[in-house]
Amino acid sequence: MSPRPARATRVVAPHAARTAAPRAAKPNASAKKAAAATTKKAPASATATTKKAPASAKATAKKAPASAKEREAKAKAAAKAAAAATRARAAAAAAKEREAKAKAAAKEREAKAKAAAKEREAKAKAAAKEREARAKAAAKERELQRKAREKAAIEAKKQHEIEARHRAVEAEKQRRAREIERRNAEEQRRLERREEEERRRAEALERKMHSRPYADDPAFLDELRTLLLEARATTAEQIAVAESEADEMLVDRERLEYDDEDGSSVASDIQRDQLKEFSAALRLKIDEIDVALARVDDGSYGRCDECFEPISKARLLAQVPVFTCVSCRANA
Repeated sequence: MSPRPARATRVVAPHAARTAAPRAAKPNASAKKAAAATTKKAPASATATTKKAPASAKATAKKAPASAKEREAKAKAAAKAAAAATRARAAAAAAKEREAKAKAAAKEREAKAKAAAKEREAKAKAAAKEREARAKAAAKERELQRKAREKAAIEAKKQHEIEARHRAVEAEKQRRAREIERRNAEEQRRLERREEEERRRAEALERKMHSRPYADDPAFLDELRTLLLEARATTAEQIAVAESEADEMLVDRERLEYDDEDGSSVASDIQRDQLKEFSAALRLKIDEIDVALARVDDGSYGRCDECFEPISKARLLAQVPVFTCVSCRANA
């Protein structure tokens, strides 16, 4: 920026300069008019002077100082007008220079304002870009956190399912253990009942062993002995078959004990229990046949255990072995 020039001691505004110029020009015009009037009046003055020489000489002598003063005044006015015009031109030039400087300063300020606006715009764009980058980073971080939470929730759900399956397996093992204990207890009670029944039957058999209704008919006893032996052999075969099937079911049950989803092991246990009970009944029948054979040997077979009366031969031949008569059997 160029340094500003020093101000003049006295500055005339452009309007004042323009006003002063016509004023300075007015004395020049009046002077010209006065000169023209003097030139036109010269012949008349000469004629008058010729006619009235003595009087005009006196008048001219009087007017001469007045004309000199007027010309001096006009010259001073003209000089003053010229100086005013010079000052007006200098003031106009200074005003023009100031106007140019003002325009240059305004242009420079406008350029600085544009540069500052451009710089602010660049800073605003950079700040917006930085905010956008921070927003993107924050959104990415939130997305990562959301995915981490979802993954943790999935892992927790899987762990919960695994624990639930473990609990279900343990509960099933406990249920099966309780079921086995219950069945063992039931088996123990059945054994106790069976032992009690066998004890009572043994006592009854003991009483039956003292009867000898057909001791005097050895041929009939021989026939009964033959029937009893045949029945014993058949019953023994039935016992062997039943126990073999029960043992096979026990092996299958041990194999299916921890792989039971359709309840087949329970049905197998029921069938095995039925076979065991059937085998036990057959063993009791063999015991009864043995008792009957023993009674045939000592001649006591054929007596009713309830009424101690002889059992009819037809009943003894029809049912092997038999220890009660038809009446006691019907009343039992």
